[in-house]
Amino acid sequence: MSETLTRIMVVDGSSVSRAILARILRSEIENVEVVTCESGTDAITQLKEQDFDLVTTALLLSDMDGLALSRAIRDTKRHHYTPVIVVSGDADIRLLKEGFESGVTDYFDKSNGYRAFGDFIKSFIQRNTGLVGHILYVEDSRTAAAVTRKILEKHGLKVTLTDNAEQAIVLLDNQSGKDDFDMVITDFFLEGSLTGGDLLHAIRARLHLSQQELPVLVLTGSDDKQKQVEIFHAGGNDFVGKPLIEEVLIARVRSLLLIKHQYDALKQQAETMRWIAATDSLTGVRSKRYLMDNGESYIQNPDLHPLWAMLIDIDHFKRTNDTLGHITGDHVLAELGQTLNQWFPENMVVRFGGEEFCVLIKQQPADAMLDRAEQLRQHIEQLQPAGVDTTVSIGLASTEDHPDCHLSEFLSKADEALYYSKAQGRNRASIFTSEGPQASPWNFSNE
Repeated sequence: MSETLTRIMVVDGSSVSRAILARILRSEIENVEVVTCESGTDAITQLKEQDFDLVTTALLLSDMDGLALSRAIRDTKRHHYTPVIVVSGDADIRLLKEGFESGVTDYFDKSNGYRAFGDFIKSFIQRNTGLVGHILYVEDSRTAAAVTRKILEKHGLKVTLTDNAEQAIVLLDNQSGKDDFDMVITDFFLEGSLTGGDLLHAIRARLHLSQQELPVLVLTGSDDKQKQVEIFHAGGNDFVGKPLIEEVLIARVRSLLLIKHQYDALKQQAETMRWIAATDSLTGVRSKRYLMDNGESYIQNPDLHPLWAMLIDIDHFKRTNDTLGHITGDHVLAELGQTLNQWFPENMVVRFGGEEFCVLIKQQPADAMLDRAEQLRQHIEQLQPAGVDTTVSIGLASTEDHPDCHLSEFLSKADEALYYSKAQGRNRASIFTSEGPQASPWNFSNE
């Protein structure tokens, strides 16, 4: 659900039903305002004065039935397109037969229970959100552009207008990710060197934007069936004939925006899943799987050199787990992960395993890196994560000393330096140079 307020009208002759339905909607749907009416007359009066995103009505009301109310809503300009849902425990033949002609959008069967009502409405809103989107509209007729743009903006859409395909391609090519276009509407016959068909071809073949990623609706005054086939072959999602009928245009736009929004939702879900898979859930740093998948290309990128591998191991961590418990140990790991993310926000921070972390640090000269490692060691010693006295041993290796190493070999150099730190008494940093492991000259730990 978006943060935009959703206004729902509930029409029911029973005060008990109105109260229950309103309470369910308020508890199940975020950012919702619910207005209740006991009669069709009351509902029509409020619909004339206020805007609503959805109307639910009982089939039987004190002064009219739900179908009559739906017809009255369809006859208004303000709510001509507002969805109407009939809530009834008796979906008889008349309801099913006359509902379409009355403009009923959907039905909810009361026999499914009130709890299912909230899920039903929530799902309906997600599937039938209002027209929200940024349209790139390409039309060389000023008159047609003015009329169509007014229709689109009346329904809440943002419209960017251009009168030629060349400019449309430039606008699409320069999208930055902020306020990108959700769909394109273009006349098939455009003046200039490029037609609407050429624009379609550029969108699909040059910009490589799929029909789901950027739907295209083509406007054409031609009844030529072959031309309509060409539109689909060129990558058009749909077409609308001229002169335009508002209801047809908006219906096509709504269906294509739904495709776009579903694509965006699935893309976001996939990105979220990739982020989850690449992140260690306890510490918030990257997972070892992420390091294995991306570390090789990272260290082989010359633009990042001189690059360092830093391995960090918590000293005597088993003792912390054994004496204070694994929950406390997890808190220590979590705080250390948070600290490393804060200290190296532009670098690759990884939980290497257990109580060991790895950081791949880009573009650092030796003096700056050794000083930074010592500052980190001292910071952790003073930090006392989760209230526990904690020190770390650090091992370092640089691409300047080991320029031709692959990832596993490069990390093994830092690992040898780490073990050298442990062998020298822990709580210190060491570096594996071209001559082998040695204590960092910046190490000020107690000997």
